[in-house]
Amino acid sequence: MSELRDLYQEVILEHSKHPRNFRFPDPSTHVGEGYNPLCGDRLTLKLRLGDDGRIEDIGFQGSGCAISTASASTLTEVLMGKTADEAHALFKAFHDVVTGENAMPDPDALGKLAVFAGVSAYPMRVKCATLAWHTLEQALEGGAQPATTE
Repeated sequence: MSELRDLYQEVILEHSKHPRNFRFPDPSTHVGEGYNPLCGDRLTLKLRLGDDGRIEDIGFQGSGCAISTASASTLTEVLMGKTADEAHALFKAFHDVVTGENAMPDPDALGKLAVFAGVSAYPMRVKCATLAWHTLEQALEGGAQPATTE
């Protein structure tokens, strides 16, 4: 378990200091706004779905804590090329892991997202880790209201 915790800390630090896809795709077809009122994290996520229903490009901008930024960064890497249905399934699997509902994540299903299992040890940080994912869901559903972790 110590190895997973070390990897978790390494991934969080790397992605928070050097977030991937910290930009907006141009053009984009879907936009989501997210806000975590507990800690003030805010982000905007934009993506472009291709004619085949796959995410051709995805990016985000905003400000937030290390976990929120790292989660958004890894989300953009993992979802590139996935369909909306695959994105919804990954959100469910990710949510189950960070909330502790699935203590033994399937590394084949989650890939690098499995390191976020460490968040379940810090319940106050679950909302930080899931903000980008709630924002993704809001963008894909075309909701006009910002996504919130409340």
